[in-house]
Amino acid sequence: MSPVKRVVLAYSGGVDTSICIPYLKEKYGIKEVITLVANLGQGENLEKIREKALNSGASVSLIADLVDDFVDNYAFPAIRSNALYGDKYPLSTALARPLIAEKLVLTAREYSADAVAHGCTGKGNDQVRFDLAINALAPDLKIITPAREWEMSREEAIAYGEKFGIPAPVSKKSPYSIDVNLLGRSIEAGSLEDPMKAPNEEVFEMTSSINDAPDTPDDIEIEFKNGFPISIDNETLSRKEIITKANLIAGKHGFGRIDMIEDRVVGIKSREIYETPGLLLLIKAHKELETLTLTHDLNDFKCSVEKKWAQLIYQGYWFSPLKNALDGFIQNTQKAVNGVVKIRLYKGNATVIGRFSKNNSLYREDLATYSHEDKFNHKNAEGFIYMWGMSNKIWAELNSSKIKD
Repeated sequence: MSPVKRVVLAYSGGVDTSICIPYLKEKYGIKEVITLVANLGQGENLEKIREKALNSGASVSLIADLVDDFVDNYAFPAIRSNALYGDKYPLSTALARPLIAEKLVLTAREYSADAVAHGCTGKGNDQVRFDLAINALAPDLKIITPAREWEMSREEAIAYGEKFGIPAPVSKKSPYSIDVNLLGRSIEAGSLEDPMKAPNEEVFEMTSSINDAPDTPDDIEIEFKNGFPISIDNETLSRKEIITKANLIAGKHGFGRIDMIEDRVVGIKSREIYETPGLLLLIKAHKELETLTLTHDLNDFKCSVEKKWAQLIYQGYWFSPLKNALDGFIQNTQKAVNGVVKIRLYKGNATVIGRFSKNNSLYREDLATYSHEDKFNHKNAEGFIYMWGMSNKIWAELNSSKIKD
């Protein structure tokens, strides 16, 4: 294989990607390192990060505005899918990886690069997500992964960067690894590696503590059309604005913190802290509306599809035939998911207190009521129960003597 002359590096300005530029040049002899910074709504000064890459030796440093794409094509499908890995984590970080990988590939094609690179470590999930996505989109592109090869600890990586005059974004005294985008924050490392130690309040930014949360609840209404949220409290918003407003409202009341032991793709368990107030709130409301508008068997089966969908995204299979097939099923189920869900936010909790669908509700008050307006035919119950339990009754008749013995 011919030597790599030009590479596109997924760049965040963090510890690992910060030292990738000099490392790629020093160890691989690569002449041109093009860095790509993805704007995912993380709220950082991306121009400063771009300049840092140039000062670190990048020949070209690019900023890709991916916010709308991220929300429209990744976050909102996840809401429809009620995607919760391990029944807790709404994939706020995992959803961003295939999008960044796709942009890496497109940039590599545009600049005629020989390879792409990322700074993911050898025991994390992101390396799997990036590599699988890149291989699915461009199997001919070489993938360079310095952090899998250099065998440096986080402290050694910081020291290596300092040798080249690259300031680290975290201090040696507080070595948290933090990833941020519009959907939320993920925090790991440092004192959090002790699963019995409660996280310090300093690690949270998007959510209030229970003590600081308001002493009075807020009741909000979220409206959905075809399974997508379209308004909050009767205010029609863009998709980005819906995520932003949901983050603010839920975060103010301390809702959206996750502290979990997570089964990583590479086979180890890790302790992860997440803040995803808006996404969790929207998924909770969406799932509730489905209980009103979808049949029992469809809801039951969709739960298994949702679990598999979340696993696929977590494990890096965004670009896969199975994921595409599941997308088709989920999309078909959402035609009837129209209506409003009312949620009460208070002291870390989001409690559903109402739900309504004008044209798609399967709830019939005249059948459910116990008042004089009840239209349910109680006499039909006896025949139904007879047929419903017939096989079990026959089994009991054949085995009753054995049971007595």
